[in-house]
Amino acid sequence: MRKLLFLLLWLPLLCYAQTGAIKYPAPTEADFSLKNYAFESGEKLPELKLHYTTIGQPRKDAKGRVANAVVIMHGTTGSGEQFLSEQFAGNLFGPGQVLDAAKYYIILPDAIGHGQSSKPSNGLRMRFPKYSYNDMVTANYRLLTEHLGVAHARLVMGTSMGGMETWVWGYRYPDFMDALMPLASLPVEIAGRNRMLRKMAIDLIQMDPAWQGGNYTTQPRTGLAGAISSLIFMTSSPYQMQKAAPTRELAEAALDKRRTQLLTSLDANDFIYQFDASRDYDPAPHLTKIKAPLLAINSADDQVNPPELAILEQEIKKVPKGRYILLPISDLTVGHGTHSHPALWGHYLKELLTLSEKQ
Repeated sequence: MRKLLFLLLWLPLLCYAQTGAIKYPAPTEADFSLKNYAFESGEKLPELKLHYTTIGQPRKDAKGRVANAVVIMHGTTGSGEQFLSEQFAGNLFGPGQVLDAAKYYIILPDAIGHGQSSKPSNGLRMRFPKYSYNDMVTANYRLLTEHLGVAHARLVMGTSMGGMETWVWGYRYPDFMDALMPLASLPVEIAGRNRMLRKMAIDLIQMDPAWQGGNYTTQPRTGLAGAISSLIFMTSSPYQMQKAAPTRELAEAALDKRRTQLLTSLDANDFIYQFDASRDYDPAPHLTKIKAPLLAINSADDQVNPPELAILEQEIKKVPKGRYILLPISDLTVGHGTHSHPALWGHYLKELLTLSEKQ
């Protein structure tokens, strides 16, 4: 009886995930399979598995259409699970917050080649189809429309690679969403230092004899460690790194810790594909096709998208309802990773949702 009373009292609370002091509906994970999936490269996969997480429930309008779907896409090497962190979910998904999960149906897909979706390390290795950002967007569009019953989204947003996918969503499916919010991204071809860093990372893995053309039995540690150097630089914040590691000893200890973390979590073949997937990304010629209000947000200490390039100032003019916000360097910005700190940009998201509210 005491056990029964305990369950009756606490079962309602078990239906909520807790992030700090903030509660929101418990995340639900699932998979969706696309049979005989054809990639833009012309290659095919007998079955493409897409893993995804949802929070909240779909709510339909008077016409029977889901009206509250929010799609949030992750960055390179990441997964949808990263958005369940306290710094992200704890500032967005709770009661009364900007993306209150009691109000919105939040969808967090794992992109092709990432997380628990189909990827080279599942077995095909370097025989896995050479996917691109376009393939990621097409697959997620099918996940929403064919599986989740979402024909229109309230908001499509993403961080880093997910931000770049957001631009692609905007011009490939211009009538699909009410609002767009790409974070830490640029809507142009990956070139200059950005592409050089990606190519160096790929080359360092492939130059390691232990890589064996992708047919290794243990990770090619030397090549992967070299590739990780590019990743650490791209996501670095000189200001925050100097504050956290003001001595040689602290700097080397921090580097060793971060490198070890990445070496134990990354797969060399997956990494090659993930870094190369941006090879044909280039929304610039298509930006005038974007119909929904779009708010692009970058930070001034972003080493991947340095503001001195002045690219977004020019490209945003092509977006009919586009706006660009550059967050200044502060004690709170953390370089490229500022995209995952909604405490710094959540008020802009609120503005965007208000602006794009359908009357």
